[in-house]
Amino acid sequence: MKKILPFLILFVGLNTYLFAQDGGARISFEEEKFDFGEVDEGPQVTHEFVFTNNGTEPLILSRVKASCGCTTPSWPKDPILPGDEGKILVTYNTAKRPGNFNKSITITSNAIEETTKVIYIKGTVTVAPQEETMPVRQPVLMSPMK
Repeated sequence: MKKILPFLILFVGLNTYLFAQDGGARISFEEEKFDFGEVDEGPQVTHEFVFTNNGTEPLILSRVKASCGCTTPSWPKDPILPGDEGKILVTYNTAKRPGNFNKSITITSNAIEETTKVIYIKGTVTVAPQEETMPVRQPVLMSPMK
């Protein structure tokens, strides 16, 4: 009996673990990184991250937070049913931000394998051309001679 007990405990523990892993929500992204490449300074650029709930329970995104204020995510507030897709729309504001950027978006959900998931955007903002202006000449006022 002493030799069988450790194996029995291991068998029951492993089955309990595997059974617990079967249920619950699972989040799976089509892509986790997106490169905008070169974009002009000024406008906002947007990318849509598509994900699927591959689990057996509804998926709830409780929080989606960008790494800085220049990046704005929007996400579904309603639960994503098993087998359904959802979309996280990520917008980056290029105004007054020339150069490379690499931003992260952290997603908190009830997914059983990854309660926290991070997706990324990156790219390079090219400087907007400056308008050349002609200097304005001020008129010279001369006083009359006395």
